[in-house]
Parts: sequence; C-alpha cells; structure tokens
Amino acid sequence: MGEFRSGFVSLIGRPNVGKSTLLNRLVGEKIAIISSKPQTTRNNVLGILTEDNIQIVFTDTPGIHVPATKLGEFMVKSAETAMHDVDAVLFLIEPVDRVGMTEEKIMEDLKKVGCPVILAINKIDRIKRDLLLSIIAKYTERYDFHAVVPISAKKNDGLDLLRKELFPLIPEGPMFYPEDMVTDQPERQLVAETIREKILRNLDKEIPHGIAIEIIKMKDFESVVEISANIYCEKASHKGILIGKNGEMMKKIGRLAREDMEKMLGKKVFLELWVKVKEDWRNRDTMIRNFGYDMRE
Repeated sequence: MGEFRSGFVSLIGRPNVGKSTLLNRLVGEKIAIISSKPQTTRNNVLGILTEDNIQIVFTDTPGIHVPATKLGEFMVKSAETAMHDVDAVLFLIEPVDRVGMTEEKIMEDLKKVGCPVILAINKIDRIKRDLLLSIIAKYTERYDFHAVVPISAKKNDGLDLLRKELFPLIPEGPMFYPEDMVTDQPERQLVAETIREKILRNLDKEIPHGIAIEIIKMKDFESVVEISANIYCEKASHKGILIGKNGEMMKKIGRLAREDMEKMLGKKVFLELWVKVKEDWRNRDTMIRNFGYDMRE
C-alpha cells in the first residue's frame, strides 16, 4: 500500500454551470441542492470523497456573479476566498464558444492562486463535439491549465478522466474526516436546504431568491423525526404565492421535502412549515447572519 494522500479542491464557476451536480457525483451522495435556477448555492458546501488511499475535501462554492444585494456580496466573497489555500481548483464552464467577462475575471484571479487548475467543460451532452476544439483553444490561449476535461456531470460522462487528472495532484497527508463522512453540514442545515430546493424547483422568477429557511424544531424520536420550519420571504405578495390556492403549493413543497428527508434520515418525518415575511432581508446584515450566512472576515 502506498502513502495516504489527502487534500482540498475547490469547484469554481459562474452560477448554474453544474458545480453542485458535479460535487454530488464525485462524492456519490446528494449533499448539495440542485436547481435549474442560478445562484442556488449560497454557502460553501464541503463534500468529502474517501477511496482506498485518498481523501479529497471538495468545496462547492456559490456562483461568481455581479451581486445586487448584500447576500450576493457574501456569496461572491465566499467563492473567491475558496480559491486560496487549496491543492487544486476545478474551474467549471458551460460549452459556449466564447469567453465571457465572468470567466475572464475568474482566470485573472486564479493566476494569483498558484495551484494547479483543471478546466472542466460541463454539459457537453448539449453540443456537437466539434465545437469543443474551438472552446478549448479559446481558454487555453488565456490560461495554462493543468488539464482540460470535457464532462457531463448530469450524464456521468467524463468523470473517470476527471478523477484520473485530479487524483495525482493530491499530496501525501492525513485523513481529515472519518471515512464514512460525506459532508460537514449538520442535519439541520441539510433539512433546511432540502426545503429551499423544493421551493426553487416549484416557483418561478424572483421569489425563490428571496427565500430563507429557519429550522425552529427538530426532534429525533425512535421511529419519527419531528421538524418545524419557518419559510421567510421578502414580500407579502410572495407569501400568498408560496402558500398557493387552498394551501396547495405549500402542501406540495412539504410533501416533496418530506420524501427527501425520509430518505436522508432513514425514518418517517413529520414536517410543519410556516410562511413569514421579512422585507428586504437580503440587504440586512443581522438577518443574513441569523439565517446562517456568516458575514465576518
């Protein structure tokens, strides 16, 4: 047996490029919520992969974008901070035949990091393969990547090659987490994110981005977990949409969230949801901190 290797890898990219999907695939379990809407991930989420003689701690970061709120500023700062003090970076892009301003900025920031960077071109199942050469050329003339790997995280395509390029970059080191641990997120946070995911998937436009979840009770009994949560939105009109006619939308969100929670927790879940209004909470430092987004340096 060789020496044990361990290290840290950050997933970086603009919103909605598939970072959370890739993290879940690499770790082998769903630990980050997934939505077709941008800016789904708000906090840095750790996913832990342990195999044979290697452990990799992945950080799934919020998408880098031009922030419009204080919460957005926090998200971008979290992502940019995660580029530093890691052993490698996975830079995810979509297969678009041009280099956007966001990607230009990310590459400029990566030049200051000093660790190997793998460019992962995600969602290749959506394009003709002959476009890849042009995309690769445009990026490699701007940055000296350790490797460029076309993938489809959703289709599980190209991930073996990605692992083959990534694993040798991990140095010798100790096991940082127990081998059966896949995330550092506490169960209460996973439960809150499960509720938020169902809202993201079932409501359109700006409403989901103004949502925050507060778990006010989580009691674990022998055969059931009792959970009560507040769902905060920013406008009274949004509250009505969240609840829906005759409460149908809230019933649907609760049912879908409960089904996922029961799989995650391994027992029946009794879930109560309440909808409340906190106007403009995404621009209020105290509220942002109260909802678990640490604004401190």
